[in-house]
Amino acid sequence: MDLRGEEYVVTMTEPALGARPEDLGRVAPGPGRARGQAPGGEPGAGRAGRVASDFGPLARRVREAGLLERRRGYYTRAVTLNVAATAALWAAVAWWGTSWWAVLLAVPLALTSTRRAFLGHDAGHRQIAASPRANRMLGLLLGNLGLGLGYGWWNDKHNRHHANPNHVGKDPDVGEGVLAWTRDQAARRRGPGAWVIAHQAWLFFPLLLLEGLNLQVNSVLYLRGKARGQQLVEGLLLAAHLAAYLGLAFTLLSPGKALLFLAVHQGLFGLHLGSAFAHNHKGMAMPGPEDRWDHLRRQVLTSRNVRGGPVADYLLGGLNYQIEHHLFPSVARPHLRRVQPLVREHCARVGLPYTETGAYASYREALAHMNDVGAPLRT
Repeated sequence: MDLRGEEYVVTMTEPALGARPEDLGRVAPGPGRARGQAPGGEPGAGRAGRVASDFGPLARRVREAGLLERRRGYYTRAVTLNVAATAALWAAVAWWGTSWWAVLLAVPLALTSTRRAFLGHDAGHRQIAASPRANRMLGLLLGNLGLGLGYGWWNDKHNRHHANPNHVGKDPDVGEGVLAWTRDQAARRRGPGAWVIAHQAWLFFPLLLLEGLNLQVNSVLYLRGKARGQQLVEGLLLAAHLAAYLGLAFTLLSPGKALLFLAVHQGLFGLHLGSAFAHNHKGMAMPGPEDRWDHLRRQVLTSRNVRGGPVADYLLGGLNYQIEHHLFPSVARPHLRRVQPLVREHCARVGLPYTETGAYASYREALAHMNDVGAPLRT
């Protein structure tokens, strides 16, 4: 990311920035209107010119406030505490292993696992270290070794999401899968899959109990056909995680307790992580094939923030500042709350809707959208 004089220049040397340079600043609205748009079309429709006209002033204010600086001390403490807490919990499992109450320790272990996933997410956005190599190393250690979640797969998928959030055909997070995000996707389902889509709003949270396993399976499948070096490094780390994870569980616990412990841990990990990401874009604007929004509009119109103060900051890993994160993905997590008033004020100045709700309202909006998508299959 470079800030040069009077304009903000986006470079793709920073991953997941969410825009191609040739698209920045151009807004060419298509004939359709996405769900969640303000009446009358996209804010700013018909404007042309460089992104500096709208995004540049905001970027300069963020830079001048010192909010692009790294927070190495914060991340050093966060990683150290996470590793220490994880080790302490496994030690407690060893001490309490003869009792079925040891299974309850899977609950706080799921919390530390989700915190580790948030840290891996931040490393993927180069929020932690200055060099790409150091961030990649952290991502491999936190993700592949620490969680069994592939850093390469996650970065590839998440970068494509940031580049075109909520854009069907470009954003893998709204691609076709078990669930559907548009009525066109729903209309193509048949058999049991159609029944799932018809009831997906009710099934969403139960399905998240399997999300942890889904992420790990996709991490392995991603390595097929990749360069031998990537397969070797990521594959060995994934295998090391699995060996250590299963080895600890079945060494410290009896087989029955171990299986229940693993089921509780993986289920709650998937539920927590999936619930944190569920707030961000579901039910927000979905640009059509012919829509060409600039970086500011592409990220703001498709994203939703969640109120909640320090509790939300902790439980959602900073993803509650989704608008700010999408506009400035390399900004360190503790700086996002300071970026927020600058972004909110700027959006008001340029006439751009800024969406922020409570957690309950966010889930309600997301589930309402999912319910609406599945409605034709219930008739």
